[in-house]
Amino acid sequence: MLKHGLMMDRPLLLSGIIEHAAAQFGTVEVVSRETHGPLHRYTYADCAVRARRLAKALAALGLEPGATVGSIAWNNHRHLEAYYAVSGSGMVMHTCNPRLHPQQLVYIINHAEDEVVLFDATFAPLIKGIAAACPKVRAWVCLAEAAHTPAIEGVAHIVAYEDLIAPHDDAFEWPSFDERMGAALCYTSGTTGNPKGALYSHRAIALNAITICNPGIICLSTRETVLPVVPMFHINAWCLPYAAPVAGAKLVLPGPKLDGASLYELIESERVTVSAGVPTIWQGLIAHLDAHGLRFSTMVRTGTGGSAMPLALIAKFADEYGVEVRHGWGMTETTAVATMGALTGAEASLGAAERHAIVSKQGRSVFGIEIKVVDANGATVPRDGATQGELMVRGQWILERYFKAEGSALIDGWFPTGDIATIAADGVMQIRDRTKDVIKTGGEWISSIDLENAAVAHPAVAMAAVIGVKHPKWDERPLLFVVKKPGQALEKAEILDFLAQRVAKWWVPDDVMFLDALPVGGTGKVQKNELRSKYGGTFS
Repeated sequence: MLKHGLMMDRPLLLSGIIEHAAAQFGTVEVVSRETHGPLHRYTYADCAVRARRLAKALAALGLEPGATVGSIAWNNHRHLEAYYAVSGSGMVMHTCNPRLHPQQLVYIINHAEDEVVLFDATFAPLIKGIAAACPKVRAWVCLAEAAHTPAIEGVAHIVAYEDLIAPHDDAFEWPSFDERMGAALCYTSGTTGNPKGALYSHRAIALNAITICNPGIICLSTRETVLPVVPMFHINAWCLPYAAPVAGAKLVLPGPKLDGASLYELIESERVTVSAGVPTIWQGLIAHLDAHGLRFSTMVRTGTGGSAMPLALIAKFADEYGVEVRHGWGMTETTAVATMGALTGAEASLGAAERHAIVSKQGRSVFGIEIKVVDANGATVPRDGATQGELMVRGQWILERYFKAEGSALIDGWFPTGDIATIAADGVMQIRDRTKDVIKTGGEWISSIDLENAAVAHPAVAMAAVIGVKHPKWDERPLLFVVKKPGQALEKAEILDFLAQRVAKWWVPDDVMFLDALPVGGTGKVQKNELRSKYGGTFS
């Protein structure tokens, strides 16, 4: 007969994370870039005190457990306090992506039923445009002192964050409740239809935060200084604002300055050792280093995801700058990381080209997550590294259904990701494409990701994107878009010849278009739907 273990049953709550950090790592710094420019410094102990004050202030506004509080904000210390104050007091923290279309922002604020919205002064014009369409919002709180809180014409109930918390002390006791209760709400980017909400539980976030501290994932400890460049409105900055206090790592928040020069200055001045962000951020940072002959003095490791990081960029980080890249995979529906491409001991001893090729894949599933690949009939395909199909995932922090949806999102207990992938015998998964982006030509598949990676390897190419365009004979054929590096010359014939030496002949695009920039969405991904809308006609 099975027996229960005789252990305490204590819930995994986010309030426990910040109180743990305050008690064990109370003097460790949290450094953040203010929206108006200067750096702000305090400690985890200070953060905990102010989070409790904010919790009391929100309660004084009449918000009750279960209420939703929105934010339209950068990565900064007040946003961090809200992460813990809102969720810790039993409410739901709803991080809104300010790069969404205003109509989509209105939709998600109303769909989430936000009662208070926190915002950075940067977004005052955005608030002015949407406030009237968000009738349930009872207060708009600017994450600043009164001196830096703008008056917004036509918007009532604007209050400065510091004025909001000023009357309240920190004598607040975090409530205890079921760890399965909702803690944070994030919406998908909504490239097709309205965004959909993923409501994360305290348990899901806490387990993910603990997991990514692992040496085989991001590897956080009291010896590290971590800079989450990935926005706190993008899947909760991949849970790093929760993981850093778990590990006692110094936390550096970049605010609105995400250009290469500003990031480099912050990395060097704060002696950052670990960072995380999407590939477009790293392309800008490396371009700045290259242009000014700069080097990193402390950074040793960065995590990346959101889209495939080009092999050439991985190699540049490692070979020229001594920074290890760890390539992961996750999505809004997986809370944060689900797979990670850290090298094993045996893999680390391989030659550079072999190591970089392994890192360019999305890695093995982390403990708590299972993955498989299925064919069009739902049958699991072999783990041979070659047979492609749709990636399915299940685990401790995977979405079961979307917020306010009546039915489950699962198929036989697995979440269908919409990604085309392969899994090798050693468990390494590689995203080959999105189901909507894969190019079907003559009954065969062409990976747009592989073509883009091959194109970016050309020394004159800064960015590349590939879409499928209808073809009267072959169903679809690839069209390549290229953004050249500044001052570089490149002709169509040259890039096509370059690709012909690196991919199968029938993969070589039928045409090339040179653009000044690629359309990039709120999470740093190239918006291929915009390219398809504008250029996706028919090849003759």
